[in-house]
Amino acid sequence: MEQPMQNPKRFLSQSNKQAFRNPWVVGLIGAITVVLGVNIFFISTAIITSPGLVTKNYYEKGQDMEKHVRDRLAARKALAWTMQLQSPDEIHLGQKQRYLVTVVDRAGQPLTNAKMQLQAYRPSDADADFTVPMKETAPGQYSVEVAFKLKGVWDISGVARRDKDEFSSTQRIFVRPN
Repeated sequence: MEQPMQNPKRFLSQSNKQAFRNPWVVGLIGAITVVLGVNIFFISTAIITSPGLVTKNYYEKGQDMEKHVRDRLAARKALAWTMQLQSPDEIHLGQKQRYLVTVVDRAGQPLTNAKMQLQAYRPSDADADFTVPMKETAPGQYSVEVAFKLKGVWDISGVARRDKDEFSSTQRIFVRPN
């Protein structure tokens, strides 16, 4: 025998507390809570952390980019210097290690009395970038000892300047944690 329904309004009433025992309601509330929590985490991370590499005045610099690249390649070809950048096989966080740059001119003669720098760029954080001057240790050979303070990917460039001429070579390295 079927039992008659007792007061059907009681089951649909807002005062009925049994809805919070229903697994569908608990699951829906849990899913909403997780989504809100993840969004709060992402928003706070975006506000707190570095925005990455953004070039100031990117629009102005990018307007004639192709022309600048072609001009730079033509100047590099006309200069005809050759640069070899040597870095250690394994680079470890916080350890000073020697970086060597060898530069020869068009005739194959060592490039002497140049102003040489080692520039380190961190692709994920412009605030970590740095430049150090290199010393000429032999004709056409320049060296410096550098310790990286952050692990991960870095781009290092040897930049040689003599009079109005400039030449550079870039290499990607990975700094390992200790």
